[in-house]
Amino acid sequence: MDIQRLEDRIRGKLNKFPAKTRRVAEYILGNSPEIAFHSISETAEKLEVSRAQLVRVARMLGFNGYADLKKTLKKKLLNQVIPSSADILPGDKPDIALELCRLEHANIDETYRNIMLNHDDVMKFCMSAKNAESIYCMGWGISSMPAEWLYTRFAELGLKSVLMRRGSLSLMEQSRGIGENDMLIVCELPSYVVEVTEAAGQAASKGTSVVAITDSPAAPVCAHASMHFYISDNSPVFGSSLIGSMFAVHVLTAVLAEEMGSAGREALQAQKEGLHDERVYYPSYGLRY
Repeated sequence: MDIQRLEDRIRGKLNKFPAKTRRVAEYILGNSPEIAFHSISETAEKLEVSRAQLVRVARMLGFNGYADLKKTLKKKLLNQVIPSSADILPGDKPDIALELCRLEHANIDETYRNIMLNHDDVMKFCMSAKNAESIYCMGWGISSMPAEWLYTRFAELGLKSVLMRRGSLSLMEQSRGIGENDMLIVCELPSYVVEVTEAAGQAASKGTSVVAITDSPAAPVCAHASMHFYISDNSPVFGSSLIGSMFAVHVLTAVLAEEMGSAGREALQAQKEGLHDERVYYPSYGLRY
C-alpha cells in the first residue's frame, strides 16, 4: 500500500473507529517518523495501549501486521530525503542540498493538492475574513511565523487583525476578548500545544469562526475548527518545514485580496505608494509591492 492510500484510508475510517482505535490511527497519521523508527514496545508504551492493539489497528488498515505498516512508513520517510533509497548502494552519498530542495518541492506540491481539494473552504475563508469584525492570528513557537505573516497580510489589506502569541499574557487570557463575530486562524505545526488547543476551544465555544492551518487532521486543534487547511511540513532537520504553511498563507491571502475587489486594490495601492517614501526607502526604479 502506498502512503497516500494509507492516509486516505485513515481519514476515511477515523469517525467509524472505537475511541482507542481512533487514538492509535490519529497517532499514525500525525507521527509517521515515530512509528517508522520506534519499536512497537516504545509506541505502545507512549500510547498506553497493548502491542496486540497496535497489530490489530495495522491489520484494520490493510496491512499484514505492524511490521508491514512500519516498513511502508519508513520507505516514505527515506524517499523524502533520498529518492529510490532501496536502489542506492552502500557507500553512495546523495547530494543533500539537492534532496532537501526536492523535499521542499514535494511539500509545496502536497499542500497545493490539499488546498485544491478544499477549494470551497478557500472561498468560505475569504467570506469569513471579509465579514469578521476582527481577525485573530495565533501561533506558538515555529507556528508563530506563518501566524505573524497572516496578521501582516490582513493589516496590509486594511482588515482589523490581532496577532496572538505568548508574552505577558497567556493565549487563554488573550482569547477571552474574541467574540462570535470574529475569526480566529490557528497555525499549528508539531509539536502540538495544549494551550493553543484550549484557547481555540474557548473561542469556538463563543461561536467564533475558527480556522486551522496544520499538518494533520490528528492535530488536537482540529476538533474546534470549522475550516481546515492541511499543509505538508516534512523535514529531516529543524522539526518542521515552513514552506507549506507559508505557501498556504500566500494563496489564501492573495485570493482574499482578489475577492475584496476595489477595497483590496485600494489597500494594496496604498501599500505600493508607501514604497516611494524616501524617509524609509532609497529611490529606485522597478519598485513593486
